[in-house]
Amino acid sequence: MRPPQPEHKPLIDAFLLTKQWHETANGITLEFWCSSDNGPICIEIEHQEAVIFVRQEDLPAIALQLNPRQYRIGTKLFKNYRNELTCPLYFLSYHTARDAEARLNQSNIAVWEADIRPPERYLMERFITGGLSISGQTIARKGHALVKNPRLSPSRYRPQLRSISIDIETTMDANTLYSIAAYNPEVSFIFIVHNEQWSIQTQRELMEAAPSQTATVINCTTQKECLQRFFQWLQEYDPDILMGWNVIQFDLKVLDNLCQKHKIPLAITRGKTPLKWREDKDNRRFYLSLPGRVALDGIDVLKSATYNFPSFKLNDVAKIVVNDNKLIQAQHRGDEITHLYINNPKALSAYNLHDCKLVWSIFGETKLLEFSIARSQLTGLAMDRMGGSVASFEFAYLPQLHRKGYIAPNLGELQSSIISPGGYVLNSKPGIYQNILVLDFKSLYPSIIRTFCIDPYSYWYAQHTDPAQDELIPGFNKAIFSKTEHLLPKIIEDLWQARDEAKKHKNQPLSQAIKIIMNSFYGVLGSTGCRFFDPRVCSSITLRGHQIIQQTKDWIESLGHQVIYGDTDSVFVWIGNQKSEDESLSIGHNLADHLNKNWQQKLRNDYEISCALEVEFETHYLKFLMPTIRNSTLGSKKRYAGIIRKNDEEQLVFKGLESVRTDWTPLAKKFQEKLYQLVFEDTRVEGFIQETTQAVLAGKCNRDLIYRKRLRRNIDDYHKNIPPHVQAAKRLQGQGIHKRRGDWISYILTTTGPEPVDEEAAELNLQGTIAYNEYVERQLKPVADSVLQFIGLNFDHITAAQLPLFKD
Repeated sequence: MRPPQPEHKPLIDAFLLTKQWHETANGITLEFWCSSDNGPICIEIEHQEAVIFVRQEDLPAIALQLNPRQYRIGTKLFKNYRNELTCPLYFLSYHTARDAEARLNQSNIAVWEADIRPPERYLMERFITGGLSISGQTIARKGHALVKNPRLSPSRYRPQLRSISIDIETTMDANTLYSIAAYNPEVSFIFIVHNEQWSIQTQRELMEAAPSQTATVINCTTQKECLQRFFQWLQEYDPDILMGWNVIQFDLKVLDNLCQKHKIPLAITRGKTPLKWREDKDNRRFYLSLPGRVALDGIDVLKSATYNFPSFKLNDVAKIVVNDNKLIQAQHRGDEITHLYINNPKALSAYNLHDCKLVWSIFGETKLLEFSIARSQLTGLAMDRMGGSVASFEFAYLPQLHRKGYIAPNLGELQSSIISPGGYVLNSKPGIYQNILVLDFKSLYPSIIRTFCIDPYSYWYAQHTDPAQDELIPGFNKAIFSKTEHLLPKIIEDLWQARDEAKKHKNQPLSQAIKIIMNSFYGVLGSTGCRFFDPRVCSSITLRGHQIIQQTKDWIESLGHQVIYGDTDSVFVWIGNQKSEDESLSIGHNLADHLNKNWQQKLRNDYEISCALEVEFETHYLKFLMPTIRNSTLGSKKRYAGIIRKNDEEQLVFKGLESVRTDWTPLAKKFQEKLYQLVFEDTRVEGFIQETTQAVLAGKCNRDLIYRKRLRRNIDDYHKNIPPHVQAAKRLQGQGIHKRRGDWISYILTTTGPEPVDEEAAELNLQGTIAYNEYVERQLKPVADSVLQFIGLNFDHITAAQLPLFKD
């Protein structure tokens, strides 16, 4: 007779979409929703415990404070950053564990890692980020598979997610729904609320002539039916991703409000699991827990991927990214939408659907979905989690720290009186130059961490074990680091290699995600919002950077070149005006090679360590301008301009100057670009300056006089020294238009103060006369004098004969 065979549990590769949890009498149940090649999967992990760490010596005191039946004591011991022995306490309830933490803290009994939530701890301790392999038996459910208590392990699985772009149209107050559109290249649906004022002909045109060949129009009798039919379709189509523009703060929040009004659920989750809203009142933002699906907002993901636009309005981003725009360009778009709903629902449907297409096209062109997948796979953060640098660092670092027998400190425990300085900036030498070479250290701070073995565990280990001197690397502010025992250098090295591999395979989204994460690690260590913030550790990174830049400068100047500027990880080298372009390029590459060899030799001789520092020859400026600080003879910092050659064409580049700053007018930007171009070409500039000044004073440049600035606080928070854009926003309040923190304000300076304007309006309607002389003094003069001083000219002298002719 054959012995019983072990139960076969198939292995399923999947990708984590959402994670939730709830408490039961028998412990914590984790719920993970995943996407797989066979459809959505819900994983339930039962009987889990919450854990906190306490000093072993405090166990007798803890027994007097807590009910022994509420927790159990783990057998494995860990050290904390003070080298004290600690042990884990396990609870069946996360809330009970947090209550225990509060009670113990009141008795001055230290507790660690109590804030780590059960789903994150479960996944991080298994090194599971985005992809995972599931070993367990599946149970068929309607629309998905259920797997209970499987074995999970990490996987490099990359999903093919089903996505849909959604958009809604409502009245201006968002209290009345007009239509809901959903789009991807496979399906197009428009759910529109029937209006009794529509004629039979209008209804026929709406139903027979859809906005596109593939669009299906669903005419619903009421708002409630429109919502229900959209939800029904969504459940049947069953997408993994809901994408949109401001989709959480507006579309889904408005749909939720409408559902409450009509007393129906916002049925957009999987498995009928209820969704949860969380409001951040300080930032006036809503966050959504959407079991089984991910809502991705185009604005948030673009910012997370480090895209930057003058405006993140859908129309403005679409013009730049996909060379398209919204179908309604009217000044009062809300009124036009209502007009179309009443009189031309076919046109409204086309407008609604086109917005969905714009979002879809932007996601496709910028590969935002691929970026979100790669970022989640790298960090363990949910796809819809924006920011999260600290969380991603801890997700990678904590499980490895635990395997070294250490636990993490609490937030703020490692702070000291030591101040960690920022990046090193060399004093600049202002002037106009030819042949400036920029030499850049590739990812300087991550490479310093790798080279000098800098991380918290390395520092603690070096303190606690008293190793031999030749096993240590000195840091700064009395910090020391172990050459052999460290975590972060290896984490960064793995990311570095993964990025090189991504570049090799031209996987730009993955490369960009890795770059952002890798470069964020110093920022995390230097942030007081991180539990590992220790000024001794992070200053050992920045001060080493200072030393590296200064030593690099000395080596370059010993070769006869002149360093005119240095900024954190770059040096700007002047090799003389007489070099040809080919000679300059050759010198740049030779300099990079020379510096790399010097650093390898120095670190081997001084510390007996390998060098991960890498100098690259980044840019050759054919012409270059380093300005002075305004109203000073001192050289500027982080502000310069120059001519480079790109794709066999000369290109003007600005850094930190008015041309690239959002708080300067188009007038200043256009004026600066043309003026600098003329100066670099050695062309006379007096005529151009006079013509531009004359045009401004004559009212021929009014469209270019509009300032745009974002409200950094709520309007009511400004009390003293109210800036112009806030004054303009207050005037809008008087017109019944209320702006809030984060909104952009467009305004023009007039003789009666800052006047708000609508940039898209056909005419600029102003209450006062434009203060033309102020624009000349505030926008033209500073830009001109920043360059004219180097060619022996002065703005006031050039324009002296013009200004008295015009008065505000």
